[in-house]
Amino acid sequence: MKVEKIDNNIYEIAPERKGKFQMKVPVHIYANDYIINKIKQDKTLDQISNVATLKGIKKHAIALSDAHQGYGFCIGGVAGTKADTGMISPGGVGFDINCGVRLLRTNLKEKDIKDDIPQLINQLYRNVPSGLGSSGKINLSVNQLDELVDNGLNWALDNGYAVEKDLKHCEDNGFLEGADSGLVSQKAKQRGNGQVGSLGSGNHFLEIQKVDEIYNPSIAKKLGITEENQVTVMIHTGSRAYGHQVCSDSLRMIEKAMKKYNISIPDRQLACVPADTNEAQNYLSQMACAANFGFCNRQLITHWTREVFEKFYQKDIDALDMHLIYGVCHNILKIEEHDVNGKKMKLNVHRKGATRAFPPGHSLIPQDYREIGQPALIPGTMGSASYLCVGREKAMELSFGSTAHGAGRVMSRKSADRKWPARQVQNDLSQKNIFLKAASMKTIAEEAPGAYKDVHQVVQVSHDLGIVEKIAKLTPMGVVKG
Repeated sequence: MKVEKIDNNIYEIAPERKGKFQMKVPVHIYANDYIINKIKQDKTLDQISNVATLKGIKKHAIALSDAHQGYGFCIGGVAGTKADTGMISPGGVGFDINCGVRLLRTNLKEKDIKDDIPQLINQLYRNVPSGLGSSGKINLSVNQLDELVDNGLNWALDNGYAVEKDLKHCEDNGFLEGADSGLVSQKAKQRGNGQVGSLGSGNHFLEIQKVDEIYNPSIAKKLGITEENQVTVMIHTGSRAYGHQVCSDSLRMIEKAMKKYNISIPDRQLACVPADTNEAQNYLSQMACAANFGFCNRQLITHWTREVFEKFYQKDIDALDMHLIYGVCHNILKIEEHDVNGKKMKLNVHRKGATRAFPPGHSLIPQDYREIGQPALIPGTMGSASYLCVGREKAMELSFGSTAHGAGRVMSRKSADRKWPARQVQNDLSQKNIFLKAASMKTIAEEAPGAYKDVHQVVQVSHDLGIVEKIAKLTPMGVVKG
């Protein structure tokens, strides 16, 4: 396939035939020279051009600057299909439904906390379950779990794990409508039941950070970031085994339905059905349950993180100003209105490894942030930095209001494990005064910073395109890895 540079940081694959399948829209890749060379090393471009063949796809299929190979859709991929009859594909959301990130601010400074980092990280590690197959600290009955997934952060608020402002500063107020726990399999409920409030493994983390650089002080102040060296906390995890099983169950259901509807696709991992079918609606209801699980999972971790800080510093969350700046999801499908060739159209926007980044004035942004744009969180590696950004108007034209979700891998976990010994990774982080606590040495090696793209370049592409504006850079001081 021919990849052509059509503008600064924009590459295009024009519609072409792929065997017996015809691309219905072009593919746009947002990248600089460094990133496009990384993206070409795996099947990312093949995967996103397969997406461009789906029935009902509109405008373009998108590979963002963190894009890399995934299941069906590339990770860092965005696609919008016609809301009423376009295709719905679980592969366009992924197995970790509503994996996402949230950022807490504090009024602590680096000098206040520097010597306490090892103790704080160890206490966070004890207070927040982490690691492969880790279980949470609360035991819910099946009925209670159903109530949680049907209500999202409303459940957390009612049960004392959240404050009102947590809901206001979370995408969708931490509640995806349409959830129906009655459609979710018993296997998914059994697998997820003990995992609410746990970090999990892989690239999930709980990180104490400091503000390293502020690019727009006036907007930063409105988000509660007032000065460099201010301490923040970032949480990254998703819906754990519950979401994974929902995706697995839905893929089996949809693969069967494709035969009934006589649907053919270039890659079986792109299993999909039209939005107006019972199978699509069933998936969306189950996906909403898993999304609400993810919202509550991050909220419980927030609650227990606050407990550690409150106990350690003998101050409550108000005295510490330990409030949520914002929480985003980056594996999700939303029905949204977008401009397509000059016409407003409702679309099924698949965001897989992509963060919503709506511009100022959008009705879905919290009222107190509406004039500045939606906060977008782009975490890097445990050895680099994360970025707090806000959405900009160009995002609506270029990416259905979306930006990158992280640095994006350039190497498989298996390859990273072979290349970087865990002890070396630990030593490298220690040289940067970053304290690490992980559930396994294997995870440390797999999550070596060198296994990812340069997050600074990934974010800069979105900034230069006008998809987001960089507001602050945050660097790690202490990290809990699952």
